[in-house]
Amino acid sequence: MLYLLIKWLIGPIILLVTRPIVYGRQNLRVKGKAIFIANHRSMWDPLILALVSPRNIHFMAKKELFENRFMNRVMTWLGAFPVSRGESDLSAMRTSLKLLADGEALGIFPEGHRYVDGEMHEFGNGLALIALRSGAPVVPAYIQGSYRLFRRVTVTVGAPVALDDLGRRCDSRTLSAATERIQNAMRALREGDVKKVC
Repeated sequence: MLYLLIKWLIGPIILLVTRPIVYGRQNLRVKGKAIFIANHRSMWDPLILALVSPRNIHFMAKKELFENRFMNRVMTWLGAFPVSRGESDLSAMRTSLKLLADGEALGIFPEGHRYVDGEMHEFGNGLALIALRSGAPVVPAYIQGSYRLFRRVTVTVGAPVALDDLGRRCDSRTLSAATERIQNAMRALREGDVKKVC
């Protein structure tokens, strides 16, 4: 309920301020289970991705945001759930797979941290593990912009990354291959090679 309240009441104000330009918008309309991923430069990134998407997205967020009782409730009402960064988190994995099994949209920032240096940082294999186990398409988005007042933000959304040929095996070689494929799709978006991924 809070998610929809923010999206439809406060969202238009945020969109007016950030004025996002979205390329590849049709790729956001994927139906059923889906994993939306993006680079992470600002705390505004999940909000922008949620506002430009027609889907309600359940974001995986660092567990520290849930330690305060008030923030815990707010994050939960927004459909987010905690993850321990830098380690295997079975609870977050189960939550992710359950949401996808129910046909929901999952949001992940695979770099794991916010980076403001403009570089693409390495992805862990957790995203690939969730994608392969669930069979959900991975939709990459690259967000560019400073989030300064009335400065445009650009969101470039690529076509779902094809992983079907890798099957559902989750051995280290398969996970590495899937991770590399997903990261290459994100790099193509960053470099502006939209035709290659859209």
